[in-house]
Amino acid sequence: MPLALVFAVVAVFAFSAAPAHAQILVRPAYNCPPETLERPFAPWADDANYVLVGDGGFEGGASGWQRSRAIVVEGNQPLNKRAATDAHALELAPGGTAKSPEICVGLHHPSLRFFVRKTGSPLGSLAVEVVVTTVLGLRIGLPVGLLVSSGGGWAPSPPMPVLANLLALGGRTRVALRFTSLGLSTWEIDDVYVDPYSKG
Repeated sequence: MPLALVFAVVAVFAFSAAPAHAQILVRPAYNCPPETLERPFAPWADDANYVLVGDGGFEGGASGWQRSRAIVVEGNQPLNKRAATDAHALELAPGGTAKSPEICVGLHHPSLRFFVRKTGSPLGSLAVEVVVTTVLGLRIGLPVGLLVSSGGGWAPSPPMPVLANLLALGGRTRVALRFTSLGLSTWEIDDVYVDPYSKG
């Protein structure tokens, strides 16, 4: 499936989810750590500043990630390596899931983006969720993307909204990102970023 169609699938999937959860109030975050801003997707006409999620390059063995049927493998995405020594990615087997460490985001329509490739069977998709904590302490996964490209090679994902319009308390909040391999496909992800302010 052409990459352009992946963009369309993600956009419809993400924004159609927002109204259903429009009244969610999420827990505010304080004492957020300093951030190192990068522009990893500039070669694809995306000049936004991004922050790498905790061990989002998987060079630390997916430290802090919660995983099931997901392993760190040799073979870093080659499109825009962060460092010459980078040599790993995260592989999700069919039915596999991986949740990132939490990261602070703000209210100004942040987005997430990563590098991805699909291997094995074409019969599958990769679901992406943003996991938030409500003011009542409930953990909720909000769907923000669904990748279905037949792929084969590495590519940058489309930008996916973190649905920051739901953060009705103002300020910042902590979110985690959850990736789930649906169907029979195997997926690899690498260099997982969040744009905390959506400043281009």
